[in-house]
Amino acid sequence: MSRVAKNPVPIPAGVQVSIDAGNVKVKGKKGELTHRHNKAVQVAQDGGQLLVSTQDKSKAAHAAAGTTRAILQNMVIGVSAGFEKKLEVIGVGYRAQVQGRALNLTLGFSHPVSLPIPEGITIDTPSQTEIVVRGMDRRLVGQLAANIRAYREPEPYKGKGVKYTNEVIIRKEAKKA
Repeated sequence: MSRVAKNPVPIPAGVQVSIDAGNVKVKGKKGELTHRHNKAVQVAQDGGQLLVSTQDKSKAAHAAAGTTRAILQNMVIGVSAGFEKKLEVIGVGYRAQVQGRALNLTLGFSHPVSLPIPEGITIDTPSQTEIVVRGMDRRLVGQLAANIRAYREPEPYKGKGVKYTNEVIIRKEAKKA
Protein backbone atom coordinates (compact mmCIF):
# COMPACT_ATOMS: atom_id res chain seq x y z
CA MET A 1 0.00 0.00 0.00
CA SER A 2 1.19 3.56 -0.56
CA ARG A 3 3.11 5.24 2.23
CA VAL A 4 0.55 8.02 2.39
CA ALA A 5 -2.37 5.62 2.82
CA LYS A 6 -0.69 3.82 5.73
CA ASN A 7 -0.99 6.91 7.93
CA PRO A 8 -4.33 7.29 9.73
CA VAL A 9 -6.33 10.53 9.39
CA PRO A 10 -6.91 12.00 12.88
CA ILE A 11 -10.43 13.32 13.52
CA PRO A 12 -10.36 16.46 15.72
CA ALA A 13 -13.03 17.23 18.31
CA GLY A 14 -16.18 18.71 16.81
CA VAL A 15 -15.89 16.79 13.52
CA GLN A 16 -18.33 13.98 12.74
CA VAL A 17 -17.63 11.31 10.11
CA SER A 18 -20.15 8.86 8.66
CA ILE A 19 -19.21 6.07 6.24
CA ASP A 20 -21.74 4.15 4.13
CA ALA A 21 -21.40 2.14 0.89
CA GLY A 22 -18.54 3.99 -0.76
CA ASN A 23 -19.48 7.45 0.56
CA VAL A 24 -17.71 9.35 3.31
CA LYS A 25 -19.47 12.34 4.82
CA VAL A 26 -17.51 14.75 7.05
CA LYS A 27 -19.35 17.39 9.06
CA GLY A 28 -17.79 20.19 11.13
CA LYS A 29 -18.24 23.78 12.23
CA LYS A 30 -17.54 25.16 8.71
CA GLY A 31 -19.99 22.85 6.91
CA GLU A 32 -20.30 19.41 5.37
CA LEU A 33 -18.33 17.66 2.61
CA THR A 34 -19.00 14.33 0.86
CA HIS A 35 -16.65 12.09 -1.11
CA ARG A 36 -17.42 8.93 -3.08
CA HIS A 37 -14.26 6.83 -3.07
CA ASN A 38 -12.97 4.12 -5.42
CA LYS A 39 -14.40 0.58 -5.07
CA ALA A 40 -10.88 -0.85 -4.65
CA VAL A 41 -10.41 1.21 -1.48
CA GLN A 42 -11.91 0.53 1.93
CA VAL A 43 -12.37 3.31 4.52
CA ALA A 44 -12.99 2.49 8.20
CA GLN A 45 -13.35 4.59 11.33
CA ASP A 46 -11.40 3.41 14.36
CA GLY A 47 -12.00 5.60 17.40
CA GLY A 48 -10.76 9.10 16.61
CA GLN A 49 -9.16 8.31 13.26
CA LEU A 50 -9.92 7.17 9.72
CA LEU A 51 -8.07 4.20 8.24
CA VAL A 52 -7.69 3.61 4.50
CA SER A 53 -6.86 0.17 3.06
CA THR A 54 -7.04 -1.61 -0.31
CA GLN A 55 -9.36 -4.44 -1.36
CA ASP A 56 -6.75 -6.04 -3.64
CA LYS A 57 -3.02 -5.77 -4.31
CA SER A 58 -3.10 -3.99 -7.70
CA LYS A 59 -1.03 -0.88 -8.44
CA ALA A 60 -4.18 1.11 -9.21
CA ALA A 61 -5.69 0.19 -5.83
CA HIS A 62 -2.56 1.33 -4.01
CA ALA A 63 -2.57 4.65 -5.87
CA ALA A 64 -6.29 5.13 -5.21
CA ALA A 65 -5.74 4.44 -1.50
CA GLY A 66 -3.14 7.21 -1.20
CA THR A 67 -5.34 9.64 -3.12
CA THR A 68 -8.39 8.78 -1.01
CA ARG A 69 -6.46 9.27 2.22
CA ALA A 70 -5.20 12.70 1.06
CA ILE A 71 -8.73 13.76 0.05
CA LEU A 72 -10.13 12.65 3.43
CA GLN A 73 -7.37 14.56 5.25
CA ASN A 74 -8.24 17.71 3.27
CA MET A 75 -11.95 17.23 4.03
CA VAL A 76 -11.30 16.95 7.78
CA ILE A 77 -9.05 20.04 7.78
CA GLY A 78 -11.52 21.93 5.58
CA VAL A 79 -14.59 21.45 7.78
CA SER A 80 -12.63 22.27 10.95
CA ALA A 81 -10.21 25.08 9.95
CA GLY A 82 -10.78 25.81 6.25
CA PHE A 83 -8.34 26.78 3.52
CA GLU A 84 -7.23 30.11 2.08
CA LYS A 85 -5.13 31.39 -0.80
CA LYS A 86 -3.79 34.95 -0.97
CA LEU A 87 -3.12 36.74 -4.23
CA GLU A 88 -1.54 40.11 -5.04
CA VAL A 89 -2.44 42.37 -7.97
CA ILE A 90 0.65 44.23 -9.21
CA GLY A 91 0.55 46.95 -11.86
CA VAL A 92 -0.38 50.59 -12.36
CA GLY A 93 -4.17 50.84 -12.46
CA TYR A 94 -4.69 47.15 -11.65
CA ARG A 95 -7.41 46.70 -9.01
CA ALA A 96 -9.64 44.07 -7.43
CA GLN A 97 -13.00 44.67 -5.76
CA VAL A 98 -15.81 42.43 -4.48
CA GLN A 99 -19.35 43.54 -5.35
CA GLY A 100 -22.07 41.18 -4.11
CA ARG A 101 -21.33 37.64 -5.35
CA ALA A 102 -18.82 38.77 -8.01
CA LEU A 103 -15.15 39.73 -8.08
CA ASN A 104 -14.44 42.68 -10.37
CA LEU A 105 -10.89 42.92 -11.72
CA THR A 106 -9.32 45.80 -13.60
CA LEU A 107 -6.22 44.30 -15.23
CA GLY A 108 -5.32 46.62 -18.09
CA PHE A 109 -7.79 45.17 -20.57
CA SER A 110 -10.21 47.37 -22.51
CA HIS A 111 -12.99 46.00 -20.28
CA PRO A 112 -13.29 45.03 -16.61
CA VAL A 113 -13.31 41.31 -15.78
CA SER A 114 -16.20 40.07 -13.63
CA LEU A 115 -15.83 36.63 -12.03
CA PRO A 116 -18.84 35.07 -10.23
CA ILE A 117 -18.04 33.66 -6.78
CA PRO A 118 -19.20 30.03 -6.39
CA GLU A 119 -21.20 28.79 -3.39
CA GLY A 120 -19.07 27.77 -0.41
CA ILE A 121 -16.31 30.27 -1.27
CA THR A 122 -15.75 33.73 0.19
CA ILE A 123 -13.46 36.31 -1.35
CA ASP A 124 -12.17 39.33 0.57
CA THR A 125 -10.25 42.29 -0.77
CA PRO A 126 -8.52 43.93 2.24
CA SER A 127 -7.02 46.47 -0.18
CA GLN A 128 -7.33 47.11 -3.91
CA THR A 129 -4.24 45.02 -4.59
CA GLU A 130 -4.95 42.02 -2.32
CA ILE A 131 -7.35 39.10 -2.85
CA VAL A 132 -8.03 36.42 -0.21
CA VAL A 133 -9.95 33.30 -1.32
CA ARG A 134 -11.38 31.20 1.56
CA GLY A 135 -13.44 28.03 1.74
CA MET A 136 -13.65 24.51 3.15
CA ASP A 137 -13.07 22.63 -0.13
CA ARG A 138 -9.34 22.75 -0.89
CA ARG A 139 -9.78 21.82 -4.54
CA LEU A 140 -12.34 24.57 -5.14
CA VAL A 141 -10.27 27.24 -3.33
CA GLY A 142 -7.14 26.33 -5.29
CA GLN A 143 -8.95 26.18 -8.63
CA LEU A 144 -10.64 29.57 -8.14
CA ALA A 145 -7.31 31.16 -7.13
CA ALA A 146 -5.68 29.65 -10.24
CA ASN A 147 -8.53 30.97 -12.44
CA ILE A 148 -8.08 34.49 -11.01
CA ARG A 149 -4.32 34.31 -11.61
CA ALA A 150 -4.86 33.06 -15.17
CA TYR A 151 -6.56 36.31 -16.23
CA ARG A 152 -3.21 38.11 -16.11
CA GLU A 153 -0.23 35.96 -15.15
CA PRO A 154 2.81 37.88 -13.90
CA GLU A 155 5.18 38.80 -16.68
CA PRO A 156 8.95 38.40 -16.17
CA TYR A 157 10.12 41.92 -17.11
CA LYS A 158 8.21 44.21 -14.72
CA GLY A 159 6.34 41.58 -12.67
CA LYS A 160 2.93 43.03 -13.54
CA GLY A 161 -0.08 40.75 -13.15
CA VAL A 162 -1.79 38.60 -10.51
CA LYS A 163 0.49 36.41 -8.40
CA TYR A 164 0.26 34.31 -5.25
CA THR A 165 1.57 36.12 -2.17
CA ASN A 166 4.46 33.68 -1.62
CA GLU A 167 5.24 33.23 -5.34
CA VAL A 168 8.65 34.36 -6.56
CA ILE A 169 8.73 35.88 -10.05
CA ILE A 170 12.13 35.42 -11.69
CA ARG A 171 12.88 38.67 -13.48
CA LYS A 172 14.55 38.98 -16.87
CA GLU A 173 16.79 41.77 -17.96
CA ALA A 174 15.50 43.91 -20.84
CA LYS A 175 17.27 43.86 -24.19
CA LYS A 176 20.15 46.25 -24.55
CA ALA A 177 20.62 48.26 -27.70
